[in-house]
This record gives sequence, structure tokens and C-alpha cells, in this order.
Amino acid sequence: MSEIFYVVPRAAHEALVTAAYVKRGFGAKESAQAAQMASMATHHGIRTHNALKALHLDELFGSGAKVPGCTPNATVTKKATRFEAAEVWDAHQKLGQAVAVDAIERCIELADKYGVGTVSVDNAFHYLWGGGYVMEAAKRGYIAYTNCTATLAEVVPFQGKHPTLGTNPHSWGFPTTDAVGFPIVIDWATSVIAMGRVQVLKREGKMLPPDAAVDKDGKVTLDPNEAVSLIPFGAHKGYGLSLINEIVAGYIGGSLPTIRSRTHVPGEKQACAFFFQVIHPEAMSSGAFAQGRTQGQNVKAVIDDVLGHGNEKCMLPGQLEATFAARSQKAGGLLFSKAEVEAFNEIASHIGHQPFDLAALPTG
Repeated sequence: MSEIFYVVPRAAHEALVTAAYVKRGFGAKESAQAAQMASMATHHGIRTHNALKALHLDELFGSGAKVPGCTPNATVTKKATRFEAAEVWDAHQKLGQAVAVDAIERCIELADKYGVGTVSVDNAFHYLWGGGYVMEAAKRGYIAYTNCTATLAEVVPFQGKHPTLGTNPHSWGFPTTDAVGFPIVIDWATSVIAMGRVQVLKREGKMLPPDAAVDKDGKVTLDPNEAVSLIPFGAHKGYGLSLINEIVAGYIGGSLPTIRSRTHVPGEKQACAFFFQVIHPEAMSSGAFAQGRTQGQNVKAVIDDVLGHGNEKCMLPGQLEATFAARSQKAGGLLFSKAEVEAFNEIASHIGHQPFDLAALPTG
């Protein structure tokens, strides 16, 4: 039996989320950007990185922390560099979603001019769903990539005992709407599951998948209430991919992963780092495609070949998100479980905002 979802109007959702951020001292623009990215995540079925996750993250490690990791109304500064297509920003711990929205937009501007553009961000606060930023670029015709270091080191390295890595996601977006009907978005945490998924399963009263998390004693557990650390997917492969993010962050300015967002360490840096890259497809084209195909036709031919030969039922990355987005569109709003609606209403009560009337919400 499929799960019942309640349809919340997007505008009502964004009004509540924006109000929650504003209540915490954030500016109207950055609050609205965070709410819009939360809507985008929910619209595409990314429940692990919805507004509940974002607000909870800010409460624990951001503006609500004893040593705040996120600063409302902070101003991003651009560092001097001799490279015209590569910018380096100091986010001064500004709200991550707002920084990321601006960073991917700047990369697109640079790619239009130079063929490729990168923005590296130091002193950042987590931007939540990386797939949303590259998906937006891909929908506009660009190839995009981002990675970031996660808020906490909560993943045990391959054959290790202590969590020294973040869940450290990678996100790629490709402009394949003409070829397959939606942008291919390859977006994953480098652990078996994200900690956000643990929180969802805890809220829904469900068990973890096998070999995804360990308890305080380092033993594998299926109970989300006992999970304290995560396991990398694919053994040494997921470990290596997670390590990429930490090393990239090290080049940008990030410091030791095990002290990130932890108790203040004098003289240290304890924030996340982001990396964004956007490529204009024309900048990659050799112009010499087989059978006289155009670049777009060639990409479609490649995908068709991968999904041919008896593989027609295989799914493409981004397909689940596109399918859920179509469901959201048909429902006329954002789809939330009963537990999620109730969690939003707790937030509404806390900030004096109008709650959602669960009994009046349609299901979809």
C-alpha cells in the first residue's frame, strides 16, 4: 500500500518556512531562497533534505547553536584571483542555500562568457540538496557539478572505527530534457544513506536498511534511534568519493573534518566548503559526431544505446525525481506525510504562524 501524502500549497509552505527563518533573524531574501530550495526538494520527492531538515540543521549547528555555524544577514565577499573564470568566495557562514543559489547563477554567467565557470566557497554553512542547484542549471542547458563537505564528520572510513568523514555529497546535472524528457541528475551522499534519511525513518517509525549505520559501540544497527555514525557505500569506493570532498575543501580553505561544527577550537576553522562548476556544452563539442549527428542527437544516441539491448526497463538518474515532480504537479502542491505536516505545525505554533489544517488538506 502506497503512503498517503497531504497536499500543501507551495505558497503556504514557503510562507511558513520563510517566516521561520525570519523569526531566527535571517533576512527576507535569504529566508525566501532557503524556502524556495526546500520547496524544490519536496516537489521532486527529496524528503531527506526538505524544510524540516533545513530548519533542524540550523537549530542544531547554525544560528541556534551555542557556537553559531550560520550567521544571519552575513555578506559574502569575493577573494582576489588572477583567474577570470574561477571565483573564490568567503561566505562568512551565510545561510548555505542562499550562497549556493547565487554561486550556481554566477557559474552560469561565467560559463556563458568563458565556456566554463567555477566558484569555490570557504566558511560556508551546509546548502542541503546539492541536486537542486545542478538540476536548475541543467534545465537551462548547462552541465553542472557541485560538492560540499557535510556539517559533521559522521561517516566511518573504509576499515576504520571512528567517524572522520562527512556524508559529503556529489551532484552532477546534465541538460538531457530533449533526449529523455528530464535532466539527468546524479546526486548522492557518499554514505549508504544520508543522516537526513535516518531522521525521516525515525520520524516515520521505520527501520534502517542493512549495513547503513552503526551504534555508539560501532556495531551495525537497523534501529534509527540507535544510529550514531554511517557507513560509506561501496566500501572503498564510497570512502574514496567522500575523501575527494575533504581534499577539495582542504584546497579551498576548509580545515579538519572531525572538528567541523563541533565545540569551538581556538585558532581553527570549523565551517563547510563548497565547490561549483558549470560547463557550457558548446565548450566541450568537437563538432565531429558519428553519422552526422548533432551534439544533442549524439547524447541521445549514447543514452539510447545504454538503455537498449534488453536494458529498456533500467532507470536513469533523475528519473525518480522527475516522476515525483510530475506527481506533485498533478496534485497541485507539495506532498507531505502526516508526520511531516504535524512537524510543520509545531514550527508554526512556535513562531505564531498559521498552521496547516490537516483535516482540510487534500491527499495526493
